[in-house]
Amino acid sequence: MKQTTVQPVWQTSKAPVTYPEAIGIMKERVARIHGGSATESVWLLEHPHLFTAGTSASAEELLDAGDMPVFKTGRGGRYTYHGPGQRIAYVMLDLTCRGRDIHRFVEGLENWIIATLDCFGVKGERRSDRVGVWVVGPDGREEKIAAIGVRVRRWVTFHGISINRDPDLSRFAGIVPCGISEHGVTSLAALGIDVSASELDEALQGTFDQTMPARQNAGDDQLVER
Repeated sequence: MKQTTVQPVWQTSKAPVTYPEAIGIMKERVARIHGGSATESVWLLEHPHLFTAGTSASAEELLDAGDMPVFKTGRGGRYTYHGPGQRIAYVMLDLTCRGRDIHRFVEGLENWIIATLDCFGVKGERRSDRVGVWVVGPDGREEKIAAIGVRVRRWVTFHGISINRDPDLSRFAGIVPCGISEHGVTSLAALGIDVSASELDEALQGTFDQTMPARQNAGDDQLVER
């Protein structure tokens, strides 16, 4: 019987990690978690400037890639931007130990983001009709501050979340972010909140256990995006 530690191993990469390198590391870790030779893991990192296209991405949603690479990826969802100033958390959990409920897992990711934002006085909200975690500005406009895109393989999760700490928001103009054209994107910095990467990491780690499905004591690939 597979055994994992009660707490996931937390890893942080200080330098930007290329997308192909990150995918390779995740796939290897997921296979080892499924095989029982590795523990669950949460990996905090940033990517260099790039776009990714999820399994539901449409070509017309890539407006202008410019000089940025575009990577097709196996996660659920459509186009999104990654780059410096945006915190990525790749979450590799064994759901056979956490209830085998994918929608509960995704709701846990949403709650995790919302609890993390609350640490900095930001009210994040979910929307049933569109993906991501949103904030409402003083003018009533809703803007996206965090994204979720995951894959589940043989009940082990990978990919994860991104939170806009202080990225170059103009880079999102090259795509229709997550297929949603009528709402903008924002960041903690754009909201006037100065948060370092280490402070955000501390909040992410501090709110994880209270929001994610708890460990309790293989199936087809499944894709989810919110």
